[in-house]
Amino acid sequence: MRIEAGRKVVVRGHRRQLEHWEVLIRGHHEGYIDWDTFEHNQRVIADNTNMRGGMAKGALRRGEALLAGLLRCAHCGRKLHVGYTGRRGNTARYHCRGAFINHGTPQRCIAFGALRIDQAIAAEVLETLKPIGVEASLRAIEQRAKDDQSRRRQLELALEQARFEAARAQRQFDAVDPDNRLVAAELERRWNERLAQISQRQAEIDALAAHDDRGLTLQQRSTLLALGADLPRAWNHPEAGNEVRKRILRTVIKEIVAKVTDARIELIIHWQGGDHTELSVVKNRSGRHRWTTNVEVKVLITELARQLNDAGIASLLNRLGHRTGKNQSWTEMRVRSFRGDHHIPVYKVGERDERGELTLEQAANLLSVSKMTVLRLISSGTLDASQACKGAPWVIKAAELQRSEVQRGSFGASRRPLPEDPQQIPLELQ
Repeated sequence: MRIEAGRKVVVRGHRRQLEHWEVLIRGHHEGYIDWDTFEHNQRVIADNTNMRGGMAKGALRRGEALLAGLLRCAHCGRKLHVGYTGRRGNTARYHCRGAFINHGTPQRCIAFGALRIDQAIAAEVLETLKPIGVEASLRAIEQRAKDDQSRRRQLELALEQARFEAARAQRQFDAVDPDNRLVAAELERRWNERLAQISQRQAEIDALAAHDDRGLTLQQRSTLLALGADLPRAWNHPEAGNEVRKRILRTVIKEIVAKVTDARIELIIHWQGGDHTELSVVKNRSGRHRWTTNVEVKVLITELARQLNDAGIASLLNRLGHRTGKNQSWTEMRVRSFRGDHHIPVYKVGERDERGELTLEQAANLLSVSKMTVLRLISSGTLDASQACKGAPWVIKAAELQRSEVQRGSFGASRRPLPEDPQQIPLELQ
């Protein structure tokens, strides 16, 4: 109680921090849990607190982003938020909105996609934990044994409590007047319930004892040791969902400070043990994402668009075994969409003639020879021609057909016999 502005002010329930307590006697009374468990629970509660800022990571959130609650902006010092977009709402993006929310500033500090950052941090964590993987697996085995012992101790205490309550119910039943049938019947019912609880607790202890006797099989132990030696396999296991991965990251990482430059994202990982690791990740550029078609296909479509329509390009790409960025086959619509995204003009009928280019069939017709003869002229170097890829149309300049070497080569080829093959059996007519 104190006096403020001439009035009495009473403050109740004032909470002090543990380090400011005047008296603290640990273990003075027997508690439900030991002191280490209490302190661990307090740390977990404080760490799971959301919307408090500071060093608290916040409770695990649902979603694809693995680093929610761990990232902090290097520009303003605030924690980064997570936003989800996309058709299914599963495309995560980290962004700093602290200044916008608290002060209404029009510009946000930083923002970047979550996919590359999550992959880079996961790879760094797995590489760091690889030397202690086997040790961690052995500790997991020991922890399982300790958990079983702790559960057995809890069941024993519950059995002792049930026996005490049953004995008290029996004393109450023995002390009642038998003529008072209503009270006697109620006490008998309570006594029977306590006896049933004793049987149930004893059955649970027997089942746990039978489970302890079996212990870990050799196959289970070898599996755990293999997972400890191969942490990436444990990380990518189908049963290990995002919740398990997030818990692993929060166990070893205290905080990650992110700074965005022109072309890269600079990260500083603060580990739980006090060490620090610097990591640099290339930013996603416009049009660069996980579904991006490779550069070879882009160059090929650019060249083929000057010779074929979209349906012909799709057919050729499928014959060559090329796939889209999402590992799908090519169709006329997908080629058209790709051209639109990369600003590649569509093929127009007659543009070959405007450039003075001929196909293989057109060149053969003008020279009055077969297509095979034109191919032999190209292979011998007599006729200059180009081809975007195997199976694509040949591009032959019309001026090339006027050269004397080409004319003589086509004239001689049309009149001389085919070259002799040493493996061919001659056919002589008598």
